[in-house]
Amino acid sequence: MEFTAQQLNQYNGSDASNPIYVAIKGRVFDVTAGKSFYGPGGPYAMFAGKDATRALAKMSKNEEDVCASLDGLSEKEIGVLNDWEKKFEANYPVVGRVAS
Repeated sequence: MEFTAQQLNQYNGSDASNPIYVAIKGRVFDVTAGKSFYGPGGPYAMFAGKDATRALAKMSKNEEDVCASLDGLSEKEIGVLNDWEKKFEANYPVVGRVAS
């Protein structure tokens, strides 16, 4: 399934009848099982319904970093991002892609 940014945002945890999705490197993961982390009030709630690629790479919770851009990331940050991606792959199903 392909999601636009607007469609992905509908899965941000604000509607309890919808699953919670987070995208990394264009792949959309269903993180509903981690609702305590990604749901409303959770420490990573700002990533719900968004592509969190850059923020995860930078270990940042700044709003401007919650995006898909890899521009200017260091080798170390890319390594951190790849570690996050492995964690997501191990714990959450992939449900689609972000439309490019």
